[in-house]
Amino acid sequence: MIPILGIPELEEGDDLGAIVVAAAPGFEDDDVLVVAQKAVSKVEGRVVDLTGVEASEHAHELAGDTDPRRLEVILREAREVLRSRPPLVIAETRHGFVCASAGVDASNAKGPDTLVLLPLDPDASAESLRETLRELTGKDVGVIVSDSFGRAWRLGTTDVALGVAGVVAILDLDGERDAAGYELHATQIAVADEIAGAAQLVMGKLDGIPAAIVRGVRLRGDGRGSDLVMPRERDLFR
Repeated sequence: MIPILGIPELEEGDDLGAIVVAAAPGFEDDDVLVVAQKAVSKVEGRVVDLTGVEASEHAHELAGDTDPRRLEVILREAREVLRSRPPLVIAETRHGFVCASAGVDASNAKGPDTLVLLPLDPDASAESLRETLRELTGKDVGVIVSDSFGRAWRLGTTDVALGVAGVVAILDLDGERDAAGYELHATQIAVADEIAGAAQLVMGKLDGIPAAIVRGVRLRGDGRGSDLVMPRERDLFR
């Protein structure tokens, strides 16, 4: 895992791919670039100023002793609120992700009254970055747009893949045999999530490092972040 240092504060309209290439120590074929979702969201204009947000009655009910305008933004981003314990909200986003606050976050935003939303289409964002890297470097590089998610059955957060391009998202081992000859069933490894989590070790949360290169995984493919969304009919937690 190689952190990409020197990426400045990003603004809407910035050429994120060109900025990453300029800051990176160099790319090799089969590298995977992992970029924090907030970096992508900022350049795509997915930032909300709370000054112009009017909170609904429902937002006030969910806010507890926090700013109800924040809850209003969360409600607007949510397809469905699944669980709530004011001011905590677990929601399904328009993408099908189930996460805290529908992915709306104030950390690493631009000020106390701004929130960063998830990209509208993380897979498209990843593909666009991949094409820019190919044009600027001539290298075949996979791209993952990552974000931190909690897990219902374990403490702590880990980074996962929201958008994927040029790399396998799920490694399906169904039908393969282990060293003892046992045939594997329903064995699917979320390798894109694992790559995102590995990259987060060098990106950190407080260090202002929004991107890293993961080298040596050799998982070139055509996966998408949407491949990792649990189908509702298989979701045992709803």
